[in-house]
Amino acid sequence: MAAAALRALALLLATATLLIQTARSASFKVGGSTGGWDLNTNLNGWASAQTFTSGDTLTFSYDSMHSVVEVTKPNYDACQINNPIGTFTGGNTVITLKSPGKRYFTCGTAGHCSSGMKLEIDTVAAAVATPPPVAPVTPSTPPPTPPPQRPKPPPAKTPSPPPKAQSPKPHSHSPKSSSVAPSTSPSSSPSPLAPASPSLAPPPFVAAAPAPQPSAADNVGRKAKVALGFGLVVFMLFDF
Repeated sequence: MAAAALRALALLLATATLLIQTARSASFKVGGSTGGWDLNTNLNGWASAQTFTSGDTLTFSYDSMHSVVEVTKPNYDACQINNPIGTFTGGNTVITLKSPGKRYFTCGTAGHCSSGMKLEIDTVAAAVATPPPVAPVTPSTPPPTPPPQRPKPPPAKTPSPPPKAQSPKPHSHSPKSSSVAPSTSPSSSPSPLAPASPSLAPPPFVAAAPAPQPSAADNVGRKAKVALGFGLVVFMLFDF
């Protein structure tokens, strides 16, 4: 849609430029308002006073005894019309000056060219108006946003087989004595051990049961034993 709008705008600018050039192009009556395409008008004097640009037109007005013949530069100088570029008759001929450069015209009637009925036209390039810069056409709708792509899942890894167990190597029959020298660095002193706590807690204190009170018979027997013992002691003292 934006490209179509740009093409339409470019076509419009080209048409406007062509219209401007057409409006600026001029139409000249050969010989001026007081002269014409005849033997009495100073044709080259009139042409030297004009400025012809690309797009202008020349109007030749003449009677039936004359004609318009376009020729090359050598034939123009020699007044030769044997190999003309173009021949026009009818009394009213319009020539459009399409491109810059020189063009040569003469009358086809014998003797008229040598009598001065010849015309040299020098056309210059028309100034072309520079069109204004074309502003970029902003699209009415923004372009659609592409959908987000989902990340591809990583390929599944095949588990590697477990390593095979190696059989132990057989021991040699004759043990070799170790040739490793004992280390000379002092060994680290053992760290002091913390006092061991008793593994068992002391048994709980059990109060002793009170002794039974002696009965009256026991008291009599005890007193008899004391008296007997005291008597033996006294007897022994008197014996000595």
